[in-house]
Amino acid sequence: MRVSNTALVLKATFLTVLTVQVDAFWRMPCRSRSGIARIDPLVTNGSIAEHVHAIHGSGSFGISAGYEELIASDCTSCEVSQDKSVYWHPALYFRGDDGEYTLVDQVGGMLAYYLLYPNAGNTSLSAFPAGFEMIAGDTNQRNFTYPVPDVEKSLWFGEYAEQPFLRQAALGFNCLNYAKTPEGSLYRHFLPDKAYLDANCADGVRFELMFPSCWNGKDRTSKDKKSHVAYPSQVMTGDCPSGFPERLPSLFYETIWATNAFKGKSGQFIISNGDPTGYGYHGDFMMGWDEAFLQSAVNTCTNLSGKIEDCPLFDIQSVSDFSSCELDLPKAIANEEVLSALPAIPGNPMIANGPGYAAGATAGGAMPTNNGGTTGTVVAPTLSYTPGVSLASTETYVPGGIFAAKVSSTSEAGFAALEVADPTPTPTPSPSPAQATTLLTTSAPSVPATATEDGVVFSTEYRTHSGAGGVTVDALVWVLDLVTVTDEGTALPTQTGGVYGNGAEKKKRHLHVHRRGGHF
Repeated sequence: MRVSNTALVLKATFLTVLTVQVDAFWRMPCRSRSGIARIDPLVTNGSIAEHVHAIHGSGSFGISAGYEELIASDCTSCEVSQDKSVYWHPALYFRGDDGEYTLVDQVGGMLAYYLLYPNAGNTSLSAFPAGFEMIAGDTNQRNFTYPVPDVEKSLWFGEYAEQPFLRQAALGFNCLNYAKTPEGSLYRHFLPDKAYLDANCADGVRFELMFPSCWNGKDRTSKDKKSHVAYPSQVMTGDCPSGFPERLPSLFYETIWATNAFKGKSGQFIISNGDPTGYGYHGDFMMGWDEAFLQSAVNTCTNLSGKIEDCPLFDIQSVSDFSSCELDLPKAIANEEVLSALPAIPGNPMIANGPGYAAGATAGGAMPTNNGGTTGTVVAPTLSYTPGVSLASTETYVPGGIFAAKVSSTSEAGFAALEVADPTPTPTPSPSPAQATTLLTTSAPSVPATATEDGVVFSTEYRTHSGAGGVTVDALVWVLDLVTVTDEGTALPTQTGGVYGNGAEKKKRHLHVHRRGGHF
């Protein structure tokens, strides 16, 4: 049996803010899964994996796949045909009071950001070498022993500059409610409990994962799939630690789960590795580009829009091509049910609530023998909704900052076609009947005088609406960094019925964004 669940997208609206210090970045849309199955060659090479993963990328991925197999594939479920990499992460399940498990819908597939941050004093960085692979996160982590919320980044020294903290700070669970100002990326490092999700996260939860971008320059892998890489001093940005001199593209995964579909139903959300806390969320990456081609893309694809369409090297696939790329599953799991009405999470992992360290499978370790059952009791910390910081024209960026979004409406049959507004030196045009455009701005809370730390936030949000015309998904992409914003007005949009981009908003706004002498 082939298992491939395509993204729940029929129409889409795309929003963007583009103000960055990076030389370039691009978002790799993977709107279709190539599979959802117990496959993980980095942890259980040659064997069936302990838990289910949502898998995106090369159609030749399998339990023993390596670089040569990936690049030899005739398809990928991501939108650039040259990218035969594989991006995978555990799925999310809902356990009802009847004991049955249901896979939570994944909204819009996933996005893999390639953020191009060179080391200080450099103007270039290295592409992933052929055969490169790594894991971010720790599947067995079940606690967080640091302050909640995080201390200000200006105080990230001492233990906050060490890898144990940075690894956990690289996880985010963004509570989505598009009626409010968005939370900042990587703000919350645990999965909120069901009661909190029901009360506050009207549009689901975005799982966020930042990968290490500092490399030792010699090992393309390591026994634990982690030791050859490290995080820079501020997770996304900052300086590389000693022993890791080379800077690679910074990978950032975003995946949205429709937890809102279970509002009012008694039960619990559990990540497929048996983790109800979120502390054990993780992701895997296997490089599947031609190495020389990827280096050319890193050097050439420097359009600040982040659109793959703006890189002349990339061949963009049609919806039918990327959505038809599916894995051939091993016989042992070809007929394994992974979607609904399940008596246990596939693989029956131990449900480990913590706070003690769990005993799941790890790269280089033995497969666990204590599957099934439950240990510990979930104790979720309290971290209330906090809006990202909105910036006035005289203020500079602080982590978690949000200042504006431009809304562009497009309709596509099939999957969402990403449309990102290019930075231009001219004001945003007024809406027309065929292309509704709304400028969103938010009032600016005060920013502490000490909050001058450089950094960047990348995040994506989706708003889903079902109607006679099918499913509409509004995708919001925020790209933020050290900025000065000139705001020519303070109007907020008015929504009278549909979702953004459906013509319900009539505001007309102009936005000029200035960054370090550059005029967008």
